[in-house]
Amino acid sequence: MPSSPAARCWFPAAAAVSTAGWGANQFTPLAAVYRTQQHWPALPVAAMFTTYLLGLLPGLLLGGPAANRLGRRRVVRPALVLSAAASGLLATAALSQSAVYVSRLATGVAAGVVLTAGTTWLRELSAHPAAGVRRATYATGGGFAAGALTAGAVAERLPHPTVLPCLVHSLLALLALAATRRVPETAPSPRGTWAQTLTASPYRAAVRHPRFTRVVLPASPAVFTASTVAYVVLPSLVADRVPDHAPVFSGLVTALTLGVGVAVQPLADRMDHAGSARATLAAMAAVIGGLLVSACAAHLDSARLVLAAAALLGAGYGLTLSSGLREIERLAPPAVLPSAASLYHGATYSGFLTPLLLAVTAGAASYPALLTGLAAVGLLCLVITARYSRRHLPPTAAGCAEPWHRADHVIPKPPERRSEERSRPWGE
Repeated sequence: MPSSPAARCWFPAAAAVSTAGWGANQFTPLAAVYRTQQHWPALPVAAMFTTYLLGLLPGLLLGGPAANRLGRRRVVRPALVLSAAASGLLATAALSQSAVYVSRLATGVAAGVVLTAGTTWLRELSAHPAAGVRRATYATGGGFAAGALTAGAVAERLPHPTVLPCLVHSLLALLALAATRRVPETAPSPRGTWAQTLTASPYRAAVRHPRFTRVVLPASPAVFTASTVAYVVLPSLVADRVPDHAPVFSGLVTALTLGVGVAVQPLADRMDHAGSARATLAAMAAVIGGLLVSACAAHLDSARLVLAAAALLGAGYGLTLSSGLREIERLAPPAVLPSAASLYHGATYSGFLTPLLLAVTAGAASYPALLTGLAAVGLLCLVITARYSRRHLPPTAAGCAEPWHRADHVIPKPPERRSEERSRPWGE
């Protein structure tokens, strides 16, 4: 339980998390500007979007261990500086496309670090674990949604549409940097090394568990395949239907997708069952349905159907992410849960490759056909997950008295830490 002064300082940490999410998702409506006003081809814009992933993954994997060794504040605040600098560089996009690639790479690193270390800091600064988890969820999702929506509105309503949204975020990042200057440090004394954190035996056991490889892993790409198809691919396909409002429409679709994704996560908790993967199966069915509606929207060139598809894909995104985290909770002991959850998030971020894959293959088939093909792949993954839904259950589901028992490793489960250790549901 944090001290009372620390408990009163959670808001700046929440602002830091939201600012990182804001910077990560402001590119989505700006991509519409690059396409419609700068007339950049679809393939390089998709590659710019995907470059973010190359920075995000190391940020996610190293942010937690770095925060444990150096402290939350000493890791989060430099990441905010990097995020502000990345947005400043993005403001020069009209002068150099190369600057966009570098900016997206730096934005990914900064976002990965803050979304790992910052959400942990926020939870520890909260007086109650449940409140900390809830605040981390809203700060992350709110930042992602607000960044896209605000950047789209600024790009459409104000001059210099490729510059001002980026400068707005840089200013917000610097304000968050100033606000976190006196926030108390919550990190415990460092124990072990970074390598030991990433290679702990129970951590390896969790990710090598048959249920992880046969139930969790097949469903993981659906998380960000759903969201990126909704707010990266679909708005550009119907840009001719909203010719004067492309940036704000893109921001609206992004906010709708992520907002629904956050709103449905409690439903996944209620659907969750330790003896089956019914929450994951329902989530994948929502993603498949959303992809089929997306194919119809592309075929009919309908902006309204894009909004419907975004809502359905957002539901699939939120349900898939939350159900996967629930499975990870049962497979990993509390001591290594953050590391196991980071690996799971890395697997989910493979879905960020979907827009680039679609842009590369667009010459071979139409987008309706490609989206239908994605739905078919999703159906195959659904069949695999359903086949092993009730197999390789962790000891908790099998009725074992000790949930974290392993044949060669026993770690007592402290009941009071259960909700505190639960990983944050990230939504980009």
